[in-house]
Amino acid sequence: MKGVILAGGLGSRLYPLTRITNKHLLPLYNKPMIYYPLETLVHAGVTEIMVVTGGNNAGDFLRLLGNGRDFGLKQLHYAYQEREGGIAEALSLTEDFVGSDRCVLLLGDNIVEEDISAFVARFAEQPSGARILLKEMPERSHLVHLGVPVFEDGRIMRIEEKPAQPKSPYAVTGVYMYDADVFDIVRTLEPSLRGELEITDVNNEYIARRAMEYDVLTGYWGDAGESIDQYMAVNQYVAAHWNGIGHRETTSQGETSR
Repeated sequence: MKGVILAGGLGSRLYPLTRITNKHLLPLYNKPMIYYPLETLVHAGVTEIMVVTGGNNAGDFLRLLGNGRDFGLKQLHYAYQEREGGIAEALSLTEDFVGSDRCVLLLGDNIVEEDISAFVARFAEQPSGARILLKEMPERSHLVHLGVPVFEDGRIMRIEEKPAQPKSPYAVTGVYMYDADVFDIVRTLEPSLRGELEITDVNNEYIARRAMEYDVLTGYWGDAGESIDQYMAVNQYVAAHWNGIGHRETTSQGETSR
């Protein structure tokens, strides 16, 4: 199992904080933001990891993280995204690294309190396909800015991006798990209206193949890159409550589709 962390983008929603640095290098309480997804993967037993970044601050990641020794890694791999092409395009840059293996993809600004080891193990037991992590978000005002799954008989039928009328109270978090078919799927995508290759299109293709499973997070999840307000809210939560990855253990409350 390979790990991929996406840490590129302009971070325009966090201006002016990101005017002179990458948003994933901003502090969350007492550590740089990029530390949190790295710790999430390592805690889940994923130790072959690639960080995909871009822009003028890409070299700062190498200076900060080095070969990953602070995280118990023997080596940390890097890739460079030359333009703003979307999450799916950034993932495509890792094809040679992932190879025929499977991968766990984390967005570098998503903070997951829960130990995801059990979810990764369930994905490893799947014959093939993909797996995503959901989080219940009852506030409609938040859901309209996120990807929202539509269910039928307990299965995800499709994912709607930023729906005006969310059809479920769940958000698709920035934790995705894919088999090696994901790279073939990305090659079939057409750019969206904003000129990017969308990860929602990847997920909907897996759903169309009936190859998508899911789990529901019960611990804290926050998108620190969504807005200045959310960045501050995640900072406040981490400062007040964070005791390290996995201090909230996965329970039977985590729902899994079949």
